[in-house]
Amino acid sequence: MEAIKTMADWSASGESPEYLFWVGCAGSFDDRQKKVTRAFCEILQKVGITFAVLGKEEACTGDPARRAGNEFLFQMQANANVQVLNMYGVKKIITTCPHCFNTLKNEYPALGGNYEVIHHSQLLATLIQEGKIKSNGTSEEIAYHDSCYLGRANGVYEAPREIILGLQKELKELKSCKTNGLCCGAGGAQVFKEPEAGAIDMQVRRANEIVESGAKKVAIGCPFCMVMLQDGLNKTGKEKEIQLIDLAELVQQTM
Repeated sequence: MEAIKTMADWSASGESPEYLFWVGCAGSFDDRQKKVTRAFCEILQKVGITFAVLGKEEACTGDPARRAGNEFLFQMQANANVQVLNMYGVKKIITTCPHCFNTLKNEYPALGGNYEVIHHSQLLATLIQEGKIKSNGTSEEIAYHDSCYLGRANGVYEAPREIILGLQKELKELKSCKTNGLCCGAGGAQVFKEPEAGAIDMQVRRANEIVESGAKKVAIGCPFCMVMLQDGLNKTGKEKEIQLIDLAELVQQTM
């Protein structure tokens, strides 16, 4: 993979890329999500899309702070990010995290941050439709888990499924899907705390649905879902039988 330039690098040369790739906290620091970040960047480079990252100038979008009720911290983080983005004249942003996607797209405009924000599943689906990504992989059955912040919050249901079908895979729908999708249990900043008392943890309930479906590979488009569902599968003892894979990794494997 070629070295990835920052917005500062582009600005210093008097140019600007087509997209800013918002890496996100998980994509920067979580070891599992780092693999997704790398896979997505390699795809962008292969198809010739110009993009940049903010690097050390990127901070958390503030989503967890706002969901946890710390509005003051959210405003601080968001305003700082808007200043940086506007300084560079950013117009289009891609994210691999639905939480970043939702916050940048729907909550930053109120703070003066108006951008065209795209989830990576939407871009990958478009690239497949345009013939810029072609599958050379074998046919296999892939289930898809709907992220709440991508699906119910923003109505993005078809793009992830178009990726799976466009790669000539067989799409398997889980029992709870699309508008009736089942949360992984991470939303509302729950991913950062222990689960509350109840009959069953949400991630275990969702993992049980995956096990019951018979699917051996599940595509995901959210780092929070990746963490929670892996934990759920670990608790069911099925972690070695069922593979969780991000949509970007699925595309990269078949290119």
